Amino acid sequence: MSDIYESAANSLGLFSSPCLTKVELRLTCKGISDRDALSKPDPCIVLNMQSHGQWMEVDRTEVIRSCVNPTYSKVFTLDFYFEEVQRLRFELYDINSSHNGLKEAIFLGSVECTLGQIISQRKLSKALLRPGGTVGKAIITITAEELTGNDDYIELSFSARKLDDKDFFSKSDPFLEIHRLNDDATLQLVYRTETVMNNLNPVWKTFKVSLNSLCSGDHERKLSVIRSGCDSISDRGEENNVQLSLFQVQWPCINPKYKVKKKNYKNSGIVILNQCKIIKMHSFLDYIMGGCQIQFTVAIDFTASNGDPRNSCSLHYIHPYQPNEYLKALVAVGEICQDYDSDKMFPAFGFGARIPPDYKTVSDCFCVLSGIQGVVEAYQACLPKLQLYGPTNIAPIIQKVAKSASQEVHTKEAMQYFILLILTDGVITDMADTREAIVQASHLPMSIIIVGVGNADFSDMQMLDGDDGILRSPKGEPVLRDIVQFVPFRNFKHASPAALAKSVLAEVPNQVVDYYNSKGIKPKCPIITTWLILDPSRRRQSLG
Repeated sequence: MSDIYESAANSLGLFSSPCLTKVELRLTCKGISDRDALSKPDPCIVLNMQSHGQWMEVDRTEVIRSCVNPTYSKVFTLDFYFEEVQRLRFELYDINSSHNGLKEAIFLGSVECTLGQIISQRKLSKALLRPGGTVGKAIITITAEELTGNDDYIELSFSARKLDDKDFFSKSDPFLEIHRLNDDATLQLVYRTETVMNNLNPVWKTFKVSLNSLCSGDHERKLSVIRSGCDSISDRGEENNVQLSLFQVQWPCINPKYKVKKKNYKNSGIVILNQCKIIKMHSFLDYIMGGCQIQFTVAIDFTASNGDPRNSCSLHYIHPYQPNEYLKALVAVGEICQDYDSDKMFPAFGFGARIPPDYKTVSDCFCVLSGIQGVVEAYQACLPKLQLYGPTNIAPIIQKVAKSASQEVHTKEAMQYFILLILTDGVITDMADTREAIVQASHLPMSIIIVGVGNADFSDMQMLDGDDGILRSPKGEPVLRDIVQFVPFRNFKHASPAALAKSVLAEVPNQVVDYYNSKGIKPKCPIITTWLILDPSRRRQSLG
């Protein structure tokens, strides 16, 4: 049945682009009402996902007979896309004892949420919404866990002592090759060191390889280490492919030919493991599930180049039926980010406008608003009160958010990461200061998204996005890491808001991980202990 669901999901394009990771969802439910005094419900939960405005069934749990507080063994596995709003609906049914299908089942209610909400809280509990729209007493709890391979790295450094001299006129030029022994007994080259010229006591440079590449995460997997392409290193000197411990200090270097020909042959030198350090690579979900909050800030351009908001040609014109480009971009990106902010309070800036009452001062309009809808309402309310002016200076906005982000630098925990969304219609007039601000912000837990609204020439904006080269400050200081993503809205004018959000947010998960890994900051991973009490008399039955 899962193949049918996967085929249907693929046809709707649910899994058409590479996902960030896979997530496992586990479900429990408490307080399901009895159907009558003589019979308890036989509950089953059906998972639906929204695509193109339609709800598509993805999978369903087993049926648990006669139970008002079920804990399901079925695990839902979903692809997770940070840059998309993945809407889920969990429908609770009481299954007819003589039929496992939904046709004869009684619909008890549903819970709707996004996958992002579940992940950000790790465990989400919501009351069941009963048919007719009333809130029921039953509570569905969804627990999320990342399903991932071993992405850890191992850092190794080797040296050798008293190697045999292979050359007639000079000393040997040794190097090491590390091969993994596969399950089919074949060897796969994992790493080759540099060659140390004319040296019988070489020290090779420290290098990193992933544990997956080296040994598929199995520390006891056999490895073959070859020197100079001919000598094998063995901990026992018995054969080429021996089981090497990653934490063993040294191995004798054995040449099988010498071992046969020379009676008193011991070894061809010693290879020494100087360093073996396993580096844990934490994922984006490790940090989010560990409590890291995404602090979302929006800044909107109110310069005169946008046009008079009362004119239908203005980029700020409020059409009664059609949102303008500013609103479309704001909602598309904000709806994603708000799932990862627990208090849903968003700082909002407006720049480039003269403000009341005297309209003589060009100032940043600043306020803290509740939810994306609050930002939208404030934007619409303030437009008639502002006098659009100029210039288009965004460095002050970046510096203000950076000031808040700088407070996180001194903490040893990944608590807050800042995303600044700048919506602007024109060429930046303080480019030098902006470059300087971005270079300084690259040292902080912060990402900057710039959406260009309208049809202006945004060629200078591309310089701020580090995809095509290294951004430098006016003084020549390079950006520490790429934190800027620029997208012209016109590229998505005829696409869905989800396509815009997907484009501008796609780099954020890696930016979050890069920052915390570079600082050596580990995620807080709460330990969850679950006690299971098994009732042998309870029968569980799968749906056909």
